[in-house]
This record gives sequence, C-alpha cells and structure tokens, in this order.
Amino acid sequence: MAAEVRAFLEVRRRLQSALLVVGEPKEGGLPLDVSVRWSSLQVRSPEGCTDVQLPAEVRLAPSTCGGLQYVPGDGLHLRLQACAEPCPKLISVFNQSPQAQEHYTFYCQSCGDVIIRDSRRLLRVLPLPSANWASLVEEWCCHPDPFAQKSLHPGHGDCFVGDTFYLVNLRSQPCQDPKANTKVICKRCKVTLGETMSPETTKFYMTEIIIQPSERSFPVIPRSEFVQSIVGQRLGELASARSTFRFLIQGQDGRVFILLWLLNSDSLVIEALRSSRSVTKFPLLEETWRTDSTSARNAVKVLYQPCTKSRNEKLAREWESDISVHTVTLPSASCLELLLILSRSTATLPVSLRRMNSFQTEGEPQRPAVCSVGIRCKERTRAAE
Repeated sequence: MAAEVRAFLEVRRRLQSALLVVGEPKEGGLPLDVSVRWSSLQVRSPEGCTDVQLPAEVRLAPSTCGGLQYVPGDGLHLRLQACAEPCPKLISVFNQSPQAQEHYTFYCQSCGDVIIRDSRRLLRVLPLPSANWASLVEEWCCHPDPFAQKSLHPGHGDCFVGDTFYLVNLRSQPCQDPKANTKVICKRCKVTLGETMSPETTKFYMTEIIIQPSERSFPVIPRSEFVQSIVGQRLGELASARSTFRFLIQGQDGRVFILLWLLNSDSLVIEALRSSRSVTKFPLLEETWRTDSTSARNAVKVLYQPCTKSRNEKLAREWESDISVHTVTLPSASCLELLLILSRSTATLPVSLRRMNSFQTEGEPQRPAVCSVGIRCKERTRAAE
C-alpha cells in the first residue's frame, strides 16, 4: 500500500549538496522510517510504504546524511552530499538566440500568429550595450562625446539583442508619427508584443514572441512555462554579465511590479507524490505540474517582494536609486503573469522554505520575502524517459 507522502529534494550542482524534506503523511501517521539510497528514497509509515526513484542524472551519498531535524507542520529535514549532471542546454524555442545569415519568422507566442509575414534574413545579430552606455561614454572621454546625438538603431537585416527585447529593422506605415512610440499589438489575440521606436525600428519583447528559422515547426508551449523559462534564463545571464543579483521588474510605463533578489541558478528541484488536492491552481495559468510521477526541473532560486497595490513603495524607491540594482522592463501584463508564477511556485515549496526573515524593509512593517524555486528552464519526467 502506497502512503500519501511528499518528498522534496533540492540539489545544488556547484556545491554538490542537497536538501531533503520528507513531509508528514496527511493523516499525521508517525513514526516515519526514511531510507536514503544512491538513486532512490523509501519512506515507511503506519499507512504503508512509498518508493521514490530519482532521475538518472542525480546521485545521492547516503553516508553523508546529517543535520536531521523535525520541523512541525513541515516534516523531516536533512542535508547530504549529492551530484547531478551539468545543466542541459535549453531547447531552441527557450534560448531564442538568432544566428546571422539565416532566415527567420517571428510568431506571437500567445496565439502562434505570424508577426512578420515575410521570411526575414538576419545579416547581423549584435548585443546592445547597457541602457546607460551614453552616460558612461561621457565619463570615459576627455574630449567631446563622439556619439552625441547618435542612437543605436538596426539597419537593414540587423537584429540587436537587449536585456529583454530585440530591435529589428521593420518599416512601419507611412502615416505613423515617427516621434511617437506606438504599441505593436497582435492582430489575432490583441496582446502587446512591443513598440515602434522609429519609422523603421521596432522593439519586440522576448516574453511575447518566438523567433524560429523559417520553414521549421516548433512545439506549442504553455504560456506560463514560456514566461518563466525566458525570465529565468535572462536573470542568470544578466547576473553573470553585469555582476549583479538584484533586479527591479517594471512595466513599459515605468511602474514597478516586483523587487527580485537572485540567490542561485544551479538548482535542480525534484518533487514526488504530491496529491492533486494540494496543488494551488490559478485559472489564468496552465497547470504544468506533474502529479503522477517524479519530476525534475532546472530552476533559479529567488527572493521577491511584490510592489502592487502600493506595497513596498519605500523599498522600491531605494532600489531605483541604487546603481547596483538592474532594471528589467517587460510589458505590464507579463509582469503580472510573472508575479502569479512566483506566487504559485512559492505555494509548492515546503512551508519552512517559503519565507526568509533577512529580506525585510527597514522602518516599515517587516514583511519577509518569499523564496521561490519555480522559474523553470526545462522539465524532465521519469514517465517521459
């Protein structure tokens, strides 16, 4: 007889360590007998026995188990050494790294409609400098700024890659006002995809479009899975390139939605035998969690504070004036989607791992931040293997 027991395992690839949390049976059946093996776990309780097989890329070291403690309402916690294979490369639809000299088609991620009708050949794919590059040039130059009154706009066949957007050369309608920024909206689903920066330059946000080589099919990806994959990937890349770990997530209008603190990006999270009754469901997001098998997913681990409904205004102002905080701009609707994703991810963690008291606002009511491990890059399941 299989008992209804939840097991949560977080493996840190770089540290080669793991945290194992074995939840109490729903009926509160104690004692628990937990057996740790190289590739599996076994939990015995008065209600029965549960065997959990780990993914093939994960190996535990049973002899290193230590730090055993019981957390009321949470279950048994213990730490041990573990090893996991290097993080696999993200599939192309998540990575979205266009290569020069290839023909591409731009699609709306929400509905799949073709945004740029003609197959576009990209002659150059170049990264953009940071948003404050012009002010930095003034500090570096001892003579008049050679780039004064010049802006970086892509030419014919160019694609410039920013923090969370692409700039492409796309001639707009002749009647368009070149001085006004105009939203680019999908004609089919009415989702905001980006904005026009000039009569020929269009900005597309990475969370809203899919860039694929022409005449090549791609899988349909649930919206929430796509957003968290893109955001998780970009946070890791920005943290490495800019040497920062704090991010301010804001909408197109400059409104701050989330304060985000990146902890690590090398986690592998494994959850097993979670009852479908305990899964928090959001009707606006697809249910992508597996409830019938052990699932492993690569994840980034973050602390975050929501800034909606006038919350954390003082802290947001402090972060905005801090040069070590990097601002990430997304469409407002995507910012709200990301906030829902973070909330749902937090709800799936063991209770004791959902908050950290060290992330508080001085001078304001102490609101510990929520620890989330749910921004996924890729999911693998034993059933799929």
